[in-house]
Amino acid sequence: MSVEHASMRIIDRYARGDTDIAADELWALEAHLEACGLCRDRLSASVMAEGPTVAALVDTVWSGLEPHLAAAVPHQRRRPAWLSRWVTPAMMPWLGMAVSVTLIALLLDAVGTGPGDVSFVLLLAPVLPVLGVAASWSHGLDPAYELTASVPRAGLYLVLRRTASVLAVVVPALLVSGWVTGVMAAQWLLPCLAFTSATLALGGIVGVTRAAIGLVGVWAAVIVAPTLAASRTAVALQTAGLPVWALILALGIGIVVARRGAYSALGAHR
Repeated sequence: MSVEHASMRIIDRYARGDTDIAADELWALEAHLEACGLCRDRLSASVMAEGPTVAALVDTVWSGLEPHLAAAVPHQRRRPAWLSRWVTPAMMPWLGMAVSVTLIALLLDAVGTGPGDVSFVLLLAPVLPVLGVAASWSHGLDPAYELTASVPRAGLYLVLRRTASVLAVVVPALLVSGWVTGVMAAQWLLPCLAFTSATLALGGIVGVTRAAIGLVGVWAAVIVAPTLAASRTAVALQTAGLPVWALILALGIGIVVARRGAYSALGAHR
């Protein structure tokens, strides 16, 4: 099967740093470069020939970043290229923590240590993915965030890709936990997705990390504390609250789509 490669014209313009390249062309080129080693080699040669100042700048940036990247992920084995496009090294410990908390909640439910009829799996499920989402898009945890945020494909496309990778790890763990404890899937899945969409929607305004911290704090104060104090499941986590969570999910998705350009700004990393 033949593969259509990027033209040298667009590669040379990209290497020179031309600012008048259409956004859709930039997006398509960078999407192609992710999967095509031949065009990456052609781009590298073009940068050396067409943009020596760009090459010098890249060398300078990498020389400054390399020690920080090595320190952030010490002794890490080389990961598959496809995995690197979905998950950053900084995300892995947070994903592991989210799964560990899920297992602890499952254990607490299984041994019946919760107060009254409160399920810890149900209580923690909505906020667990938020931690991974915040870690996947935070300048404090990703030494290369400025480089990541500066390319056209670093906007909503990358946010959704990293969010999907978080949900792909956390949701199956919650699914198993809910099945073992007898919690109806809709009771935890809708709040989980609604909280994630709300984090991204608010993140386009104040930054994803700040949004995550704020929403987790609100959840702890408004839902977790009263639930534990009353020893019974809050109405928000009962089946009666599902339509409200569905509405929050729809509103969150709508805001994310409407403000999709906001995720290309460095402020979204705060």
